[in-house]
Amino acid sequence: MTHHGREAPKSPAIPVTVLTGFLGAGKTTLVNHILTARHGQRVAVVENEFGDIPVDNDLVVETDEEIVEMANGCCLCCTARTDLIDILNRLARREHLDRVLIETSGMADPNPIAQTFFVDEEVASRFRLDAVVTLVDAGHVTPHLDAWDAGEHHTGPGRQVADQIAVADRVVVNKTDLVEAAELDTLLARLRGINATAGLVTSCHAEVDLDAVLGIGAFDLDRSAQADHRWLTEDDSRHWHDPEIGSVSVEISEQLDRAALERWLGDLAAARGADLYRLKGIMALAGQDCRYVLQGVHRLHELRPGAPWSAAEPRRSRAVFIGRGLDATELTAGLRACAAPRVTAEA
Repeated sequence: MTHHGREAPKSPAIPVTVLTGFLGAGKTTLVNHILTARHGQRVAVVENEFGDIPVDNDLVVETDEEIVEMANGCCLCCTARTDLIDILNRLARREHLDRVLIETSGMADPNPIAQTFFVDEEVASRFRLDAVVTLVDAGHVTPHLDAWDAGEHHTGPGRQVADQIAVADRVVVNKTDLVEAAELDTLLARLRGINATAGLVTSCHAEVDLDAVLGIGAFDLDRSAQADHRWLTEDDSRHWHDPEIGSVSVEISEQLDRAALERWLGDLAAARGADLYRLKGIMALAGQDCRYVLQGVHRLHELRPGAPWSAAEPRRSRAVFIGRGLDATELTAGLRACAAPRVTAEA
C-alpha cells in the first residue's frame, strides 16, 4: 500500500495468529499453553464468544498478558469485525507487543477475519497475518464429517467443521489420546483430503511445540517466495469423500502476462469468490526477473514481487486453490489463458 507525505520510521508489523476450531476442540487450552510457555514474548489475546454471557475469559490462565474479550452475542466473522479493527488499532499503540492471538468462537468462519488484514489499510500497516491455525477434536470430529458426507449440509455443524479445516494453514489434531492409532491414521488421511496443503500436528491437551503454531509465515511473501515449494506440490490425488471441498494444484511452464492474470483473478473472484477459501502461488511473469508471490482469501488477492529467479531455475507458474466445488480443468485452462504471447526472433 502506498502512503504519501512525511512518514515516521516504521516498526515491524506485529504477527497475528487466528486460532479456530469447532466447539470443544481445545482452543482455549492451546491459548493457555502459549501464554504459560517460556518464549519471552509479550502476547495479546483477543477472545470472541458466541453468546450473551462471557465465559472464555475466565478459563484463560492468569498472566501478565492482555486479554481482550468480545462478548457481543455474535461471531467475529459477522458484524463484530469492525470491533476487531478497533481492538487491533488500540493494541497497536501498546508498547512492547510481540504477537497477537485471536481465538474465534467455535461457530466462526475465520475467512472474514483473515480478510481484515487485506482490506483495512491501517490494520495492514501495523499487523501481518501469520497463519490460520485450526484445532480438531480427534475424539469427536468424525461424526461431524460423516454427517457432512451424508449430505447434511444445513442441519448440523458439519459445514463449519469442514470449512474451518479447509481454510487452515496448520491443523492441530488434538485429543489424540481418545482414539486408537488406526483411527488416528484414518482421520489424518481424511484431513489431508480436505486440505492437502496444511501441515498436520498431533497433540494431547493442546501441548504442541510452539514453532508448529507460531511464526508459520503462511502469508509472508518473502518466506513464500523462497520456500521449497512443498506447499505447491502436495499430492492432491487423495480426495475426501465429499468432492465439494478440496484443493486444486495447477502448474504451467509458460510465463504469464500480468494484465491478463489480474483480469482473470478478478473474474474468478467475482464468479467464485464465496467458494474460494485460499489461493496461493508463485507466478512467472513475462519481462520480470523475479518471481511474483500470489496470496488470496476469497475475493481478495495480492500479487507482489519476491526473490529473483536463479539462472538455472525453470521459470514456471504454480498455484494452489482451496475451496468448495472447484473445477481443476476450468482453473488450469483459466491460468493457461493468461500466458504471454511468445516473442519470436525475426529471420
